[in-house]
Amino acid sequence: MDEMKLKTLQTWVREARRLVFFGGAGVSTESGIPDFRGVDGLYHQKFREPPETIISHSYYLRNPETFFEFYRTRMLYPNAKPNIVHEKLAAWEQEGRLLAVVTQNIDGLHQAAGSRAVYELHGSVHRNTCQKCGARYTLEEFLTLGDVPKCRVCGGRVKPDVVLYEESLDQATIIGAVDAIRRADLLIVAGTSLTVYPAAAFLDEYPGNRLVLINKTVTPRDDIANLTLHESLGEVFSRL
Repeated sequence: MDEMKLKTLQTWVREARRLVFFGGAGVSTESGIPDFRGVDGLYHQKFREPPETIISHSYYLRNPETFFEFYRTRMLYPNAKPNIVHEKLAAWEQEGRLLAVVTQNIDGLHQAAGSRAVYELHGSVHRNTCQKCGARYTLEEFLTLGDVPKCRVCGGRVKPDVVLYEESLDQATIIGAVDAIRRADLLIVAGTSLTVYPAAAFLDEYPGNRLVLINKTVTPRDDIANLTLHESLGEVFSRL
């Protein structure tokens, strides 16, 4: 690890009063949740149809049995626990130095670690809604509703509150996330390939000069960062 870069990051974190963390799948891989684009990720596994097709809105409507089988076996990790990254961010929020977490993840591990100011761009597996009557279900309840989950109130189909391909991001979540990034005095972007839009464009809303990118591999936005570390998130955060 580049000790000079780490020392700079340690100083910036110590001085931060409105830190915003923008995270992707790499934040959760250390909790045992595979990412999408890594070597062992979903996009490199062999399925009858591409994962992008299976987790699209039109496929969900057309082939609910296959959609929910894939969703349950490949996207739900109910036993996953927060790791050092989640825990450190929650501690910084408690200390009053972290303004918000903006996440592309749907696993709810930031909240499990104690974070409260969390903008979930792609929704959450912990919220599930009947498309007919609006009844709400937790993840634990959802798992008891059958292969194609049926509402206990009206028998309608229960849909996870996750943003599928062909669906739009929630506008209120976008507004909150962008507002936090605009107010940040330090923006740490970590564990994301920065290839998914519109989320990757959020970095352009940051007006400051302390933009940090932490990712194992090079991203298309490395050139705009003030500090770049190609390291394991767990190793970096264990030293912050």
